[in-house]
Amino acid sequence: MEKVLNFVLKFSKATSLIAEVTLTLMMLLTVSDVILRAFDRPILGTYELVAFLGAVAIGFSVPITSWMKGHVSVDLITSKLSCKARNIVNIGTRCLVIALFLLISWRLIIYGMNLHKANEVSMTLRMPFYPIAYGLACAFVVQCLVLFCDILKIRGGSYE
Repeated sequence: MEKVLNFVLKFSKATSLIAEVTLTLMMLLTVSDVILRAFDRPILGTYELVAFLGAVAIGFSVPITSWMKGHVSVDLITSKLSCKARNIVNIGTRCLVIALFLLISWRLIIYGMNLHKANEVSMTLRMPFYPIAYGLACAFVVQCLVLFCDILKIRGGSYE
């Protein structure tokens, strides 16, 4: 079980690193554009690049946030349950969320294929959209692995 957990943690850290780099690029690009606008030299396509990078930063930060339990959790009802009942609820919700993220990943792959087939590109820079869809699909598959690890931790008694 430890090997699986470490493997998924490494994937989560990799997606986090991608999110961190894209967030840094967003910041540098925005600051550079603002400074260069003062000299009438704006960076062409800044809006598009920031939108692309923002999607990547948000999507790729989901797995590590979930791993670290950095999301908001309201346990008003589940805190009143017994440990066994709470574990059942936690496993059930994890299974539902895994199904949701697998569905989202599947639809993103189909969406990416449609974007690729239609040669959809951004208006200013003519950058293709489909790599973003594929990348987010991969990040959400990693999220499914993180949720599966949560189930393993719950079953092993080391979740909370």
